[in-house]
Amino acid sequence: MSDAEQYPLEPGPAETREMGEAVLALVQRFLDELPDLPAFDLDGAASLAAALREPAPEHGSPLPGLLSTVHAAARSGAISAGPGYLAYVPGGGLYAAALADFLAAALNKYVTVWQLAPACAQIEATAIGWLRDLFGYPEQARGILTSGGSMANFSAVVTARTTLLGESFLDGTAYVTDQTHASCAKAALLAGIPRGRVRVVPARDSLAMDPHALAAMIEDDRRAGLRPFLVIGSAGTTNTGAVDPLPELAAVARDAGAWFHVDAAYGGPFQLTGRGRARLRGIELADSITIDPHKAMFLPYGTGALLVRDGARLRQAHHVGAAYLQDLGEEEDIPNFTEYSPELTRDFRGLRLWLPIKLHGLAAFRQALDEKLDLAELAYERLREHGFEVPWRPDLTAVAFRWVPGRGDADAFNAELLRRVTARGRALLSSTRIGGRYMIRVCVVSHRTHRDRVEEVLDHLHETCAELRAELG
Repeated sequence: MSDAEQYPLEPGPAETREMGEAVLALVQRFLDELPDLPAFDLDGAASLAAALREPAPEHGSPLPGLLSTVHAAARSGAISAGPGYLAYVPGGGLYAAALADFLAAALNKYVTVWQLAPACAQIEATAIGWLRDLFGYPEQARGILTSGGSMANFSAVVTARTTLLGESFLDGTAYVTDQTHASCAKAALLAGIPRGRVRVVPARDSLAMDPHALAAMIEDDRRAGLRPFLVIGSAGTTNTGAVDPLPELAAVARDAGAWFHVDAAYGGPFQLTGRGRARLRGIELADSITIDPHKAMFLPYGTGALLVRDGARLRQAHHVGAAYLQDLGEEEDIPNFTEYSPELTRDFRGLRLWLPIKLHGLAAFRQALDEKLDLAELAYERLREHGFEVPWRPDLTAVAFRWVPGRGDADAFNAELLRRVTARGRALLSSTRIGGRYMIRVCVVSHRTHRDRVEEVLDHLHETCAELRAELG
């Protein structure tokens, strides 16, 4: 009896190689298809999903058929890894990071307590250190890798609350704008801050937070007997990529004795570029920063990060000891990540950040990000030339726009425009509402999106808009 027959969960060398080659072939096939796949396609998706509703099998099935199912599933819905995914803030999924995930899962190292895998934990600590250095944080800063910006923002709020409010915190107030990512207000609520204590600060015409309005609201809350403790600035909003006036917000927060957190989930990686550093000026003053490498560092979904200037405060907010961990080492040169995070057990996330940077170098990321900034400027200028209303020049790579028809319902016109452009299959854009107006968004972030695809989409918008106008007469 072969090992595979006696121990089916332990395939032998020949079988593991065959399985790996089959998976690699599927991945290569999918990558080859990406440029020509519809950016968004629901044809057959419902029936495929229905077919996947089944009881757990008692006996296994051959791998080729299972991979065919995975391939079909990957081709349906939005193709977020492709060049036409211009909706929301895309995550491209670098191939090197996919290899890192395969390695991490196969090697199955436990990195949140350093003594169990010192070198692997150091790989993760080194990668976090690179993010720390990107924002000029000191050596005593600490960071964690999270599943995304939502969990990073949550840990930031918990750290600020623990540091400044202690155990009694229901009178604490936090400050956002109507453009701040919803995960920030959600994080405050999950951290126990009452909904009415999350203040919405007015924004300027640029959609950036107004520091004077912030200062006035903080003073009003203090006079009312409340404790302002947290200001959340944005370094790249989802709607338009707007960057708040970070130096001014930092000054207001400092004067108020409040924690200054910057949500740079989208915009943070642009710090690698000259234009990005100029536009994110003041981010280095933050007490904590959220950054999502699965956005503008092009990594697979599930890669977020939180950096905290004073690492001891991050640990104080999260560390709870346990007798069953007493045999494991105290923190030395390598942090015990579980002491800084809500998580004790998780995957080896750091490898998917470390390997691509080591393999490609920061220069490759910088070049790609500069290209995306150029493409956003191209979209802004071309849309204006075609007569679209484009109220906000992009700080980063998100451009919000709409057509204002001479008569009729502007919202309905733009919704139909978006529907028809998406139906062409070459790009998936998204919509939002800003100031009550229906706006279309294009967001250029994927490392696979280049000038040819952006120009093609801009031509489709122009042509489709002309068709709609002609139909209106």
